[in-house]
Amino acid sequence: MSFGQGGPQWGPGGNGGSQGPDWAALAEESEARARRRRWLMIGGGALATLAVGSAVAFAIVSANGKNSASNKPADQLPTTADIPSDTAAADPSFAETTPPPPLDPKDFVSSAKKDKAPLGPETLFPGTKLTVGDRVYKKGATADTKSCASATHGALGDVLTSNDCTRLIRVTYAKDGVAVTVGVAVFDTEAKATKAKNQYSKGTVNSLSGSGVPAFCRTTVCRSTSNSYGRYAYFTTAGFTGGERDVTTKDRGVFTTGDDLAEFTFRQITRRGEAQASAAAQAPQ
Repeated sequence: MSFGQGGPQWGPGGNGGSQGPDWAALAEESEARARRRRWLMIGGGALATLAVGSAVAFAIVSANGKNSASNKPADQLPTTADIPSDTAAADPSFAETTPPPPLDPKDFVSSAKKDKAPLGPETLFPGTKLTVGDRVYKKGATADTKSCASATHGALGDVLTSNDCTRLIRVTYAKDGVAVTVGVAVFDTEAKATKAKNQYSKGTVNSLSGSGVPAFCRTTVCRSTSNSYGRYAYFTTAGFTGGERDVTTKDRGVFTTGDDLAEFTFRQITRRGEAQASAAAQAPQ
């Protein structure tokens, strides 16, 4: 039998003289093949599902074997307080700090309790001369006494004594026939020095001659000044050397000499405070 192009032609109403195919058998055989394919597919899916389930079960057993805590009863598990709520590192915090205020130099020369630097004629008035602008003053004699009144004349001695003056340091400078003696009275507190300066109205610090400076201001009229800073009160006595001439308001050279030495004394006292404040600031705490 041929199913090609030259096969038999089926005409209407007959078999063409040959036997036709068994359609029922063919249909039954096709259905049987279809059932076998369905069973094969179902069986393969079941095997795949079983394999995946086994792998998942193995993974769960392995995980439980590594974490012993999951096999423990609930009363042996860590409490909530034992479990850190946040494992992220906290940012460091720094307290705000304010630098201490700078030390006040005047504090160190306002009280004997803090004014501990060496003190004497050479620390306040070092060297052998003083230059102020174009003016050069030669340094003369110096003196230092604890009996303050003994180095004064007139009412100044009583003022120093009543305010408990502890020391009187003197130095003389001279230039072109004019000389000035500066007397620095030392007290324990600024209040006493200020009071002494305010009470002073008459009297002078005794002029100090020697070391190339002749006597002056012993019997003649001289110019005197007073001031204070911290626990120091300082006084000047300025006049002509030789003891023959009084000072008048026209003698500008005498005024200039006295003012130069008063200003220099003030600066020396303030430098003393600055030096002690600087040393205290650099000292280890």
